[in-house]
Amino acid sequence: MPFIMNGIPVVTKNLLAINVLMFLAAIVAKKYGIDLENILGLHLYMSADFHPYQLVTYMFMHSGFTHVFFNMFALFMFGRTLEYVWGPKRFLTFYIVAGVGAALIQEAVGAVRYFSLIEGMDAEAVNMVFEEGSAVLHRGLNYSLPALGELNLVLNSITVGASGAVYAILLGFGMLFPNEKMFVFPIPVAIKAKYFVIGYAVIELYLGTVGTPDGIAHFAHLGGMLFGLILILLWRRNGKINGPYV
Repeated sequence: MPFIMNGIPVVTKNLLAINVLMFLAAIVAKKYGIDLENILGLHLYMSADFHPYQLVTYMFMHSGFTHVFFNMFALFMFGRTLEYVWGPKRFLTFYIVAGVGAALIQEAVGAVRYFSLIEGMDAEAVNMVFEEGSAVLHRGLNYSLPALGELNLVLNSITVGASGAVYAILLGFGMLFPNEKMFVFPIPVAIKAKYFVIGYAVIELYLGTVGTPDGIAHFAHLGGMLFGLILILLWRRNGKINGPYV
C-alpha cells in the first residue's frame, strides 16, 4: 500500500509525532513562561480565554506523560489498522471530525452545567469568577465556597488530549472487527472487540452522569464515539466503506 511508511501508515505516524512533539514543546515553553496548554487547550466558549481554534488544537495537547502515553499507545495499536482499511484521507477525516465532535459535546455539557450553577446565584459573585477565577486556578487554588468553586472549575478548567478521537478509533475498530478477541487488563479472559467497546461506552456514560472528581472529560469521550459512529454510518449508507458492523 503506497501510504504505508516503515510499517506504520503515514497519517498514524504523523499524528503520533505531532502529539509527542507538542507534549515536549509544552514542557519547554513553560520554562520560558509560555503556557501552551492554556493557549491551545479547550476553554468553555463563554470564557475570555476561549478561541475557536481550540476546538482542534486541544486534541494535540496532553496533561502529563501517562495521558499522552496511553492515548498514543491506543492510536498506534488501533489507528493504524483503521488507516490500513480506510486509507489515509478517510482516516484523518475520521480522527479530526471525532476530535472536534468531542470538543463540541464537551462545550455543550459545560454550558448546561454553567447555566444550572448560576441559576439563582448572585450576579456579583458570578462576575467575580469571570474576572478572577482563571488566575485563582493558575495559582493552584479555588474558592472555598462550594458553589463558587464548582462554577470556577466549569468556567475556567481546560480540556486537553486526543482521547475523544482515540475513543472514536476504538469504536471504529470494534465495528470493523466486532468478533476480534482482545485481552484487556485486569480481565483474565479474552473478550470480543464489540463487547470491549460497549463496556467502555457504558463506563464513560456512568462516570459522566454521576460526576467524579477525577478531572476526566467523560462526555468528551462519548462525544468522540458519537461523532465517529455517525460518520461511519454515513459512509456505510453511501457505500464508501464496507465491512461488518455488529
